Amino acid sequence: MPDRRCSDPQGGGEQTLCHVTQDHHREFREKLPDVVEALVESCRTVPHIAHVDSALIPSKEEVTDLVQIMTRLVYPGFFGRQELDWPSLPYRVGQGATELFDRLSLQIARSIRHECRRTESLCTHCLDTGQSQALEFLRRLPRVREMVSGDVTAAYRGDPAAKSFDEIVFCYPGLYAVTVYRLAHELYDAGVPLLPRMMTEHAHGATGIDIHPGARIGREFFIDHGTGVVIGETCEIGDRVTLYQGVTLGALSFPRDERGDLVRGTKRHPTIEDDVIIYSGATILGGHTVIGKGCVIGGNVWLTESVPPGTKVTLEPPRLVYHQAAGATGKPGCGPAE
Repeated sequence: MPDRRCSDPQGGGEQTLCHVTQDHHREFREKLPDVVEALVESCRTVPHIAHVDSALIPSKEEVTDLVQIMTRLVYPGFFGRQELDWPSLPYRVGQGATELFDRLSLQIARSIRHECRRTESLCTHCLDTGQSQALEFLRRLPRVREMVSGDVTAAYRGDPAAKSFDEIVFCYPGLYAVTVYRLAHELYDAGVPLLPRMMTEHAHGATGIDIHPGARIGREFFIDHGTGVVIGETCEIGDRVTLYQGVTLGALSFPRDERGDLVRGTKRHPTIEDDVIIYSGATILGGHTVIGKGCVIGGNVWLTESVPPGTKVTLEPPRLVYHQAAGATGKPGCGPAE
């Protein structure tokens, strides 16, 4: 161990522990009040990104925990550290449902209060509304499980790399993003503000897949690989649709009113009918754009107009140009030139 004592430069004797480091530390700490004062003042001058002296808002950390509880109820036995059998299933489900009801009720109530504050509306019966909507959400979970079961089946049917349903539940980010979307959509459909968007943005951060909770998505939906997929708020997707990574179902433009503000509440995103496959990198834009039933949209295609049912849309193959490196012969990977 190194000697931590300091020598006396004058007398050569040894002193007690050196206080130089402590003095420097104290010197810097004494400057902190000025820093804190400046930060507090910035909260006063830039108030729209500070939530002070107002009703409690939803907790981002709590929303993450709620999503985990929800997924354990949707996929019992897959997540968590406790083994599950049929005799213990009612107890575990009851325990999870009770915890979810209590915690979700509070977050819904906070979301409602936040919306009332934002719109300057009278906020009444927030706690009662939170409890009733949390209970209604729990009643909808069997239907959500039915929809998610179809999504798992679609993934297994659509990906030859999948060895089992269990592998899909554990390993496929597309399924996780769609599961969280389906849960969030139930709350969105019930009129719960803010909280559904927080849920899908949690999944967005975890998977790179951005699905707005307001989108309407049919049965047996499969996102393969998934990174970079974007599905906008007013998008409508039919049954048995498959998307690959990098697909954007977005808005063509954002109309503005006479004051220059964005017009909200209109259909901005495309409609995808049943049995459509959209390959990687494709971009489909506009609220009036409809991709007809059974269409196949090739990779990197850019569409802003409707496509009739049963149509295959692809780009013409690009022309590749090979530049010969100095001293090299033949095309890369083709062996020596003849």
